[in-house]
Amino acid sequence: MPSSVMPTPKTTASAAVSTVGLRKSYGDKTVLDGIDLRIPAGSVFALLGPNGAGKTTTVQILSTLIAADGGRAQVAGHDVAASPEGVRAAIGVTGQFAALDDLLTAEENLLLMADLLRLDKREGRKRARELLERFGIADVAGNRAATFSGGMRRRLDIAMTLVGDPKVIFLDEPTTGLDPRSRRTMWETVRSLVAGGVTVFLTTQYLEEADQLADRIAVLDGGRIVAEGTADELKARIPGSHVRLRFAGTEEYERAAAALSGAARDDENLALRVPSDTGMEALRALFDRLDAAGIRAADFSVHTPDLDDVFLALTGDGSTGTALHVKETLR
Repeated sequence: MPSSVMPTPKTTASAAVSTVGLRKSYGDKTVLDGIDLRIPAGSVFALLGPNGAGKTTTVQILSTLIAADGGRAQVAGHDVAASPEGVRAAIGVTGQFAALDDLLTAEENLLLMADLLRLDKREGRKRARELLERFGIADVAGNRAATFSGGMRRRLDIAMTLVGDPKVIFLDEPTTGLDPRSRRTMWETVRSLVAGGVTVFLTTQYLEEADQLADRIAVLDGGRIVAEGTADELKARIPGSHVRLRFAGTEEYERAAAALSGAARDDENLALRVPSDTGMEALRALFDRLDAAGIRAADFSVHTPDLDDVFLALTGDGSTGTALHVKETLR
């Protein structure tokens, strides 16, 4: 169906970013094969996927850098195809590598961006000072960007993105190459942006990053969204939740193994791995079974899948059977 007549969801008007049936191919390679998204304003949305899944292509389409082959997209109330100027005026984009002029100082980089956005001189200087303070680089405002560490470069890069006071910011793998401390500093920066009402569209390969930041997460694989939800919702749908019970003596351990058929044994550590829903009701039922048999565990721990497990299962990098089962379950 041509994009000009494709229906728009009723909920699109209240979304900061929305797509319907978004498609993109390069030659005979389909990169995006009908992507539907709806991202509420003032939230963090994370798009996960393996290399080549189409994450950067999605950002490029939504930021008007490239055109889609089909489907429809709106950003900040503007149609990406019909009103690219409106989209560009409402967004900021930070790519995988900081887009700084290393010969300029931090302040000069910000003033250059203000000039490009056609702010008047007074407003540009005011905005630069505010952003230098906000991102903790006011004390090095007169230093050339070439002297900055990776974390400082990233902060300056995002500060430049904010010169135009965008409503939506696209962060394409913003913490690539940063050390753990700089990455956590960047997380705090993202949280502060959202607290100020900005919508953040994040692509990342760091699953902990999505877990920490995102209100909702979508997993992109094979050109399609194979799952979407909160981090907890995605984890809850992946097989593998279990309770690990450890026992003080061999006799207690053997009695428990007999009572809990299907539990995986760890004879060396006198421990059993019991597949289980890890909610309170399931835990209570498990311990009721042990009590009824007169068995007491020395200790226990609860294990649930993390986003690594979700990612491997959904993108087919785990066992093929598991991946297919999970994809069908989540559709």
